[in-house]
Amino acid sequence: MRLKDKVAIITGSGQGIGEAIARRFSAEGAKVVIDDIVQERIDRVTEDLKAEGVDVLGVNADVSNYSQVHMLIQKTVKAFGTVDILVNNAGIIRDATIMKMSEEYWDEVIDVNLKGAYNCIHHVGPVMKKNQYGKIISISSAVRFGNIGQANYSASKAGLVGLTRTTALEYGRYGINVNAIAPGYIETKMIANIPPKIREMAISTIPLHRTGQVVDISNLCLFLASDESSYITGQVIQCDGGLKMP
Repeated sequence: MRLKDKVAIITGSGQGIGEAIARRFSAEGAKVVIDDIVQERIDRVTEDLKAEGVDVLGVNADVSNYSQVHMLIQKTVKAFGTVDILVNNAGIIRDATIMKMSEEYWDEVIDVNLKGAYNCIHHVGPVMKKNQYGKIISISSAVRFGNIGQANYSASKAGLVGLTRTTALEYGRYGINVNAIAPGYIETKMIANIPPKIREMAISTIPLHRTGQVVDISNLCLFLASDESSYITGQVIQCDGGLKMP
């Protein structure tokens, strides 16, 4: 097992990509922490994993809240003794063109998607430094290059790239690898709500001519969380079927 007895926190893991990552990690022997803001999602995933014999902890913590993230890290350390892996996956969208975008929409997205990652990285840092080991993976997006109607989301995901690279520079001396994954169109509830014509147009721009699956992201995340990627840090890896080739 590639993550045997490793302790992994996956934010926003009550559904979608985060849930897929948590299930993939647990299948590889990790002890997982399911973090979400909806208790029903936490209960569903944790109960499923417990039934499979997984060591799992469910925590209801809003990543945009500094104090709640501190509590998340403390509960994890109390339950499992440490934190080996952090996946900053929690994210929201509040789409509107810039002229129509409210301050509330802007702040909500930046607070969850970008400040949330800072909160988690900040609080988990001392734990990983003590161990001289850690894996931090943030879920950015192909949309970080810009997309009409998503100025807030694009800015937050581009910001994650800067945060990832700076953290890699600062944390590398402590044996901590810090990387980001940039998904493209992945089959989730978010993508399912795209109108059919726009969806078809989007797929036509992908060289592989299909959307991705959550397993595509969880497989890549597993590689970055494992010791197989021990000499990779400060990188942003596209997982988008060739949509963006920076």
